[in-house]
Amino acid sequence: MTTLLEQALRRDRLIVIAILVAVTMASWLFVLTGAGTGMSTLGMSGLDLATGGGMRMAFAMAPWSPAYAVVMFFMWWIMMIAMMLPSASPTVLLFARIHRKQRERGQASVPTAIFTFGYLAAWAGFSVLATALQWGLERVGLLNGMMASTVPWLGGGLLIAAGLWQFSPWKLACLRHCRSPLSFLMTRWRPGWKGALVMGLDHGAFCLGCCWFLMALLFFGGIMNLWWIGGLALYVLLEKTVPAAHWLGYGLGVVLTAWGGGILLSGALA
Repeated sequence: MTTLLEQALRRDRLIVIAILVAVTMASWLFVLTGAGTGMSTLGMSGLDLATGGGMRMAFAMAPWSPAYAVVMFFMWWIMMIAMMLPSASPTVLLFARIHRKQRERGQASVPTAIFTFGYLAAWAGFSVLATALQWGLERVGLLNGMMASTVPWLGGGLLIAAGLWQFSPWKLACLRHCRSPLSFLMTRWRPGWKGALVMGLDHGAFCLGCCWFLMALLFFGGIMNLWWIGGLALYVLLEKTVPAAHWLGYGLGVVLTAWGGGILLSGALA
């Protein structure tokens, strides 16, 4: 009986891992194929320059409508899932392990999907705000065809804000929660389905606190620029997993602040 139970628990763990991998891969596939915008992978990477396309012509911005706003929301949300779910996987897997142990002891357990949905719901909220900001910036002509900033003060301001955020105590507090799955679950544990949903929202909120300014840099580099999407996703993963990652954050903060200052200075002198 024990062997059968252990096999079932191991199988459950493999199922959770497989689902996380499948959702992440499907999300990246959605992004790589244009995220519903009609852009090509070459256009998103700028490689169409070699074929005479030109990055600035990679995407003709459509007029905004309720349907288009929904498309943009899902573009943002699925992009966030692709970028953020890998770094949240350790916490998701630990949550699943705790509930497997509860089932093993005959206690009530909650599907891991509830916790994960709560986490992704936090990023859905961010995606609503990002979509609204994108609409506003496009409306006043501050984004180009790659959905990147067109004026130095916006791009430089975003870089400086993201750089300074790396040094803020709020950023560091959020990062500590995201880097310590066991500590987070022990201090934030809530029983039941509602508790799992709230815990997922909490974890998503902490990760959002870590990364929201970094995600806003997509308005500088280009919302659909694959290099920026991939680079930010890799940085977030490293920041949450490598030892002494706060030094990595400080280094990035210096680079971003100096870069933004240079852009503002060059814009003022132009």
